Amino acid sequence: MTNTALREPAFPDAVITEAIRWTEETGPLDDAQALRIAASRASDGHARITERALHLGERIGLPSEMTRARQWAPWVLLGLVALIVVAGLGLAGNVVGGGERHINVIVALVSLLGLHALTLLLWLIGLWLPAGSFGTASLGWIWLSLTARVAGGKRGQAPLLLRATTGLLTRARLLPWAFGLVSHGIWSLSFAVVLAAMLFALAFRSYTLNWETTILDPAFFVRAVQVLGWAPSQLGFPVPDAATVLSAAPGAAGQRTWAMWLTGCIVVYGLLPRLALVLLSAAVWRSRRKALQPDWSEPYYRKLLARFAALAPAAIVDADPGRTRGAAPARLAPSELQDALFVIGFELPPDMPWPPTALPVDLLADAAQVLRIDGSAPARRTLLDQLAQARPRAVLLVCHAASSPDRGTERFLREVLAHCGECRLWLADANGAGAAGRWIDWLRDTGLERITASDRLDTALQGLSAP
Repeated sequence: MTNTALREPAFPDAVITEAIRWTEETGPLDDAQALRIAASRASDGHARITERALHLGERIGLPSEMTRARQWAPWVLLGLVALIVVAGLGLAGNVVGGGERHINVIVALVSLLGLHALTLLLWLIGLWLPAGSFGTASLGWIWLSLTARVAGGKRGQAPLLLRATTGLLTRARLLPWAFGLVSHGIWSLSFAVVLAAMLFALAFRSYTLNWETTILDPAFFVRAVQVLGWAPSQLGFPVPDAATVLSAAPGAAGQRTWAMWLTGCIVVYGLLPRLALVLLSAAVWRSRRKALQPDWSEPYYRKLLARFAALAPAAIVDADPGRTRGAAPARLAPSELQDALFVIGFELPPDMPWPPTALPVDLLADAAQVLRIDGSAPARRTLLDQLAQARPRAVLLVCHAASSPDRGTERFLREVLAHCGECRLWLADANGAGAAGRWIDWLRDTGLERITASDRLDTALQGLSAP
């Protein structure tokens, strides 16, 4: 990632972030390592969440699935365009390819514009209705769904990426415009093909154009031709007059007028609206694309931000000879804790047996982990990763009473508190009350008074029992 802390996530990153959110709805992923990597690579909370999602997504194959979908998308679109072109040619052939070379202009106009008008009306209605009301009927949705199916199949991750993509588009109010950009573009190409085929046939073959009816009054057709021809006439297309419309066999000039009237109606009512909507959809996309990012106010993301905040180390200035009282560590929510107990020996003398014989056997048997670490950086990282994954209800920390706590001890205790419900400190091998008092004063001065410390094991274990 490049400068993730200085920008909002790009759209592919946002899709993977949302896909991880949907994945974790069925259960949290093991993210101890991902949290630590994200915290080290980014300083902004949103960028950290994105880094975490990219790390987890890499583990389950989301980036490769997205790359495959982006490679297939142009080919799927090209296939759709080819089908539309073939359909357009077939439609034009039905209009001008009859053996009798007789064209009913009204039937031809309805055939060429009917489905277009219906789908355009549904798209316009969909702009004011809830997302998805008519979206699945658009060519854009068909293209996106086919791309997901071809790229990932039913068992791949592409359907998950499709869900995340449509969710982001819906939140940014771009779903109908994104699908419209694809759909209107395909319709524009279809009308261009139909017009080219029609003009070629009308230019080099002779046709008879008129209208027919059994129940309608001829005056209706005169009026309809005049009304439909008004808009094309503004662009220079001729409109048949009443005599031409009512004539049973108009001459060559009348046939040319009919042909140009039909062509003008297709251009004005078919091609031009679709081209205009392509430009409008592109403009809306450009104006709203910055909103294509996750909803950071979701409880899921707020919980992640809280977990990152809990990982933040205390700001300690080693050069300061005095003691600075640190902020109280953040607590995990009760719903985040598991009913488990960790028993940890920290920086104990080498000759001190582990586990201490004074610890109750049943407590050791029922504890989730009984560990001893020497305080080295690798040992601390391993323990903290285990705590981050387990999130135990309580931790019993065993320390040597004669040892002197330092800033390293303070950082370690703060990190332990960030991953558990409560922490108890048993000061083993205390020769007098002075050692315990020194530890208790130090905990108070550093803002760690949440930790109950005592040189008496029964006091340290009071109210604390293994699950």
